[in-house]
Amino acid sequence: MPEARIIATQADLDEGCAHLARACPIWAKTLPLLGPLPLRRRDDGFEAIASAIVGQQISIAAAGAIWGRMQDAGLLTEAALRKASEDDLRAAGLSRAKQRYLRGIANAGIDWNALRDMPDDAAIAHLVALPGIGIWTAEIYLKFALGRADVFAAGDLALQEAARIMYDLPARPTPAVLRQLAEPWRPWRAVAARGLWAYYRLAKGREGTS
Repeated sequence: MPEARIIATQADLDEGCAHLARACPIWAKTLPLLGPLPLRRRDDGFEAIASAIVGQQISIAAAGAIWGRMQDAGLLTEAALRKASEDDLRAAGLSRAKQRYLRGIANAGIDWNALRDMPDDAAIAHLVALPGIGIWTAEIYLKFALGRADVFAAGDLALQEAARIMYDLPARPTPAVLRQLAEPWRPWRAVAARGLWAYYRLAKGREGTS
């Protein structure tokens, strides 16, 4: 099996954008409107997955406020989560469900380094076995913490809405329809996701993901 492509530098994004422009005339027309796409890489490990958990189903502003309180309280490591009281976590703004998820992950003994060497599907399966992590959260982790170049997240509503507008579709595409639309974008679908989020921001005037 070929080694997974990794997005590590702006040059990788440029290569992916060139592929999208060759693969689709709509991308060729749209990409110059978006400017340089953001790299959006972050260190992998517990802190990255905790950030994704915090951001689930709330606004970017609310997630940022909670994350700031967690930073101030020193609650960004597995050891800190294991020691934290329910009052500590509630004071940071975490719901009971997210408290449970973060504690469960902190106690799971995950070998974060081992995830780096797993194929995309295996790494996603490993993550979704953890409490509170669904496909979307796992794919966000692979995209931004591991830099995987072909992970897409077709269930993301902002990606679906951006694709609807950009491709002038009659309705917001389902995940299955969006995955089919994205097939020509391989092996750079994570670059396409960055492009669609940028297009969403351009069309809607707000961010589609944190």
